[in-house]
Amino acid sequence: MISILDYGAGNLRSVQNTLAELGASYRLIDTPEAVLAAGKLILPGVGHFGQLMAALDSLRLREPLLAKIAAGTPFFGICLGMQALFSASDEAPELKGLGLYPERIERFPATARVPHMGWNSLEARPGSKLLAGLAGPIYVYFANSYYAPPVPATAAICHYQLPFTAVIEQNNVYGVQFHPEKSGPTGLRIIRNFLELA
Repeated sequence: MISILDYGAGNLRSVQNTLAELGASYRLIDTPEAVLAAGKLILPGVGHFGQLMAALDSLRLREPLLAKIAAGTPFFGICLGMQALFSASDEAPELKGLGLYPERIERFPATARVPHMGWNSLEARPGSKLLAGLAGPIYVYFANSYYAPPVPATAAICHYQLPFTAVIEQNNVYGVQFHPEKSGPTGLRIIRNFLELA
């Protein structure tokens, strides 16, 4: 069963619609007990880094979420849900991220038009599980003013003023900066690939 973290914001409806289109069973969860019982976890995200982290802390979801990730439960962060994996963000420097990666989320340079909105291509590293079965060029839909720098877990980068992390894959942790639920057949394949992970 797929469990979607419902923290009171985010792109829940579009993610739900995509899972329904794929015929996947899912449930919305917002309690520590439900997180600890989850088989696979999806953290969607639209909006503000500070609001997301404050909501997770208010619902007491931070620690059980980290415990499940440490235990090997497949996790998929979408957009802001991927940014939450980092230590902090320039969008809300007073709040800590989940800290799986020590780097900070940064704002695009002042010379960039923000948000980075629309279709852009991915430069994938060989062997990506999320991008399996997709022939290049791979175009997906972005809507972000902040970005994650490339890290060792980066499985694909996107170029917008500078190279940034578009896909993260490390053990059971997966994340995408773009919106697969708004990326047409390509996005459907990416979500299906996550659902089919052992």
